[in-house]
Amino acid sequence: MTSNLAVLFQTGGAAGIVGFLPLILIFAVFYFLLIMPQQRRQKKWQAMLGELKAGDKVITSGGLRGTIFSVKDDVVLLKVPPDGLRLEVARSAIVSMAAEEKAS
Repeated sequence: MTSNLAVLFQTGGAAGIVGFLPLILIFAVFYFLLIMPQQRRQKKWQAMLGELKAGDKVITSGGLRGTIFSVKDDVVLLKVPPDGLRLEVARSAIVSMAAEEKAS
């Protein structure tokens, strides 16, 4: 009788691991396709924010394109064309660096 119980527990343990295998596989796929690329993107964005300096051309989350006039702790002063309007924008609102335009 005990040998039958031992066989039952051994197969039950293996079936439990096999039952969790699809969940582990799904988590691994989500990690490599979603979580890891997002972490890389976040690190690049943080590095870009840390390197901001006067004269850089940037784009804000609101779509404003301007040139950085001054950088403070968590605030950036932008000079926005065509009239040279100066705006105070949160540093976290900067989305990306603007590509340099080529004169044709």
